[in-house]
Parts: sequence; structure tokens; C-alpha cells
Amino acid sequence: MGNINIGLTDSQRQGVIDLLNHDVADAYLLLVKTKKYHWDVIGPQFRTLHQLWEEHYQALTESIDAIAERVRTLGGYPVGSMKGFLELASIKEHAGDVPSATGMVSQLVHDHEQIIRNLREHIDQCSEKFHDVGTADFLTGLMEQHEQMAWMLRSFLEGTAVKSSGDQPGMNKQVTVGV
Repeated sequence: MGNINIGLTDSQRQGVIDLLNHDVADAYLLLVKTKKYHWDVIGPQFRTLHQLWEEHYQALTESIDAIAERVRTLGGYPVGSMKGFLELASIKEHAGDVPSATGMVSQLVHDHEQIIRNLREHIDQCSEKFHDVGTADFLTGLMEQHEQMAWMLRSFLEGTAVKSSGDQPGMNKQVTVGV
């Protein structure tokens, strides 16, 4: 792995690189799925989802590049083939499957949530096992991006109309008591 002297052993750096390669594989597979759903979505929510997924796949493209560059910073080489992505990814490909718009959203929520769980574990391993707080911090930022994307998608699935008063159906009103 060369003569890199950044306060981590070769073994620590390799452990982190292995985690990052799993993360880049998950992100790349999610990018492909998001792009495919962007192309295939139909129905009344077409425009909304088409635009949302364009924003998501652009963000995923940037994060993939950042993960790959983090691997290079640590002296490794990022996985860079579809075969490698499919072997390392924890999310699954659904080749040939064209679900409904709601099914697409649901699948992407599931995938983002799986990636979030993986990132939480990788953050812990980076800081506790490999003593690489820099990568732990980097992964925390990625996790937050996935949390936001999952929230946006979940909102699509769980949404209910807001009454004209601004109250959500079934929500308790907050009462302010004057003194």
C-alpha cells in the first residue's frame, strides 16, 4: 500500500478501504436503480418523482466520487466494475422488474435504509476498530444524505393531506396557556 504515514497502520487503512468499497458498491447500485426508476416511472406522480430522482441520482454520483477519492486518499483502489459492485453490495438488484411508482419509492426507501444501517456500522468500525475518525466523519455526512433522501421518499409513501387549518388529521393540537 505504499509509504503512507498518516497515523494509521497498513492494516487499519486496508480495513477502512474494504468498508469504503462496500459503500461505493451500494451507492453505485442505488444510483443505477434510481436512474432506472427515473426513466420508467409512470402515473400521476410522474413529474414529481422524475424530478426528485434526478436530484437523488445527481447527489449519489457526487457521493460515489467522494467515496472513491477517499479510498484513493488512503492508498487503495476503489471497486470499479459492475461485477465488483454486485459482489460487494448489500442491496439487491431487481433486474427486469418495473414496479408501480409506489413500489419504486418503497424499494428505494428500503435500499436507503439498508445503506444507512451499514453506514452506522461502518462509522463505528472506523472510529473504534480502525481509529480513523476522519473516515468516520466522512461517512457520517454520507449517512445524513441518505437519511434525508429516505425521509423524502417515506414522506411520499406516508403522506396525508393537511387540513386548511394546518392541522394534520389525527394530530393533537398544541394548546398555549396564557398566564
